[in-house]
Amino acid sequence: MWRENNTININYLIVHTMTSKPSFINSVLGMQANLRSFAMKLTLNKDEAHDLVQDTTLKALNNAEKFVDNANFKGWMLTIMRNIFINNYRKTARENTMIDTTEDLYHLNLKQESGFETPDGAYAVNEISEILSGFPEDYREPFSLHVAGYKYEEISDKLSMPLGTVKSRIFFTRKRLREILKDYR
Repeated sequence: MWRENNTININYLIVHTMTSKPSFINSVLGMQANLRSFAMKLTLNKDEAHDLVQDTTLKALNNAEKFVDNANFKGWMLTIMRNIFINNYRKTARENTMIDTTEDLYHLNLKQESGFETPDGAYAVNEISEILSGFPEDYREPFSLHVAGYKYEEISDKLSMPLGTVKSRIFFTRKRLREILKDYR
């Protein structure tokens, strides 16, 4: 294994990068701060970011021969990281997807808990509705339609309002609700 205690195993890197140029290895190691920063933006989790940096470093070192000398090194490294992140995300999504193979789709037909039936859930919905009723009609109506599942274009057509206006009013309503309900979480 190339990882030990969440750090890169230096012996592993040395053995697997013997054919790499020292300047390439120095460039990869010099990118670690940039990689950590980008990984944090992608994962929003320190441990996952650390793992992503290690995976990216290893992949870059294992693919040193594919790097073209006059290319943008930072861009190449960040592209490797982004691709690893996307692939890991897709893999996790596939693993967490439940496929109902029962004869009568028993699992899909089970009642799903929405939270609205609970006293807390009903209270939250009522409180949000009350707050929304205090908003101007021009903001409340597009937001309510959006929450009901209408697409921006449909709301624009239904209310005879420019698309940009619909988007901005929904954005500002959502932002204002977050500000009002920030202590609610």
